[in-house]
Amino acid sequence: MLPFTLQQLRILKAVATEKNFTKAAELLYLSQPSLSKQIKALEKNLGITILNRENNKISLTENGTVFLQYAERILALCEESCRAIIDLKNGERGNLTVGASQTIGTYLMPRVLALFAQNYPQINLNVQVSSTRIIAKNLRNREIDIAVVGGKIPEELKKNLQIENFVEDEFSLIISKSHPFAKKKKITKKDLYHLNFITLNSNSTIRKFIDTILTQNQIEINQLKIIMQLNSIEGIKTAVSLGLGAAFVSSSAIEKEIELKTIEILKIENIRITRTLSIISNPECYKSKAFEFFYNELARLKHDLQN
Repeated sequence: MLPFTLQQLRILKAVATEKNFTKAAELLYLSQPSLSKQIKALEKNLGITILNRENNKISLTENGTVFLQYAERILALCEESCRAIIDLKNGERGNLTVGASQTIGTYLMPRVLALFAQNYPQINLNVQVSSTRIIAKNLRNREIDIAVVGGKIPEELKKNLQIENFVEDEFSLIISKSHPFAKKKKITKKDLYHLNFITLNSNSTIRKFIDTILTQNQIEINQLKIIMQLNSIEGIKTAVSLGLGAAFVSSSAIEKEIELKTIEILKIENIRITRTLSIISNPECYKSKAFEFFYNELARLKHDLQN
């Protein structure tokens, strides 16, 4: 006999997430005494303390943290087995959880999802948008079936993932129609020092990536004039269109602005800032029909974008 039940694992995950017995009990439609009893039984059977209970605050012990990692993997595998059985029973019907990093999830993925939902209305889609690190971790833990990301995948997660190049994403330098440089179309590296830049904050993965490429092209990034740091691409685009400054923005994020002609794109002599987007999946996971259909949609989009 195993020293735990699947219900106890679900309870542990809920308590770890909510950090509160009452909220966890409500989430699982249990009474609080019943939930507490299950946690105590789990600790007794395992012979370890899983939770710290100090000053009405709940946190995982070191033992609890380690055990939770396995609990999450067990629960994810159980859910995957159910999806596989449903898929076999219903053929093309099923569920699919898709992941995307922030910019992709906001601007590129909605087009794919809309087309997929139109072609396969019988498949239930769930979407997770987060940082590349979190998406990759959730893929490893079998919480996501397939994802498209643009950031750097942590080395410790790469060995557990299947990674395939998708398409190139170019970062364009944008300015307003009224900007003095608007008629130039192409500028030199030195011209960058005469621009007022609007950027994401310095901790942003995209900001770090752009700074790295500029530095590799002998641009002194510390000498660039940054007048504003914002926490959203939408905010940056609005500020640029109002004539407040210039910004590097993913080409996938400015299609609407180009169509409405609210901005101009400046080319920089001998510099292109591009990154390769990746399709990632877990090679150990069961590949459902829904997975195959979605992967084929991504392959079709890749072909369209490259031609």
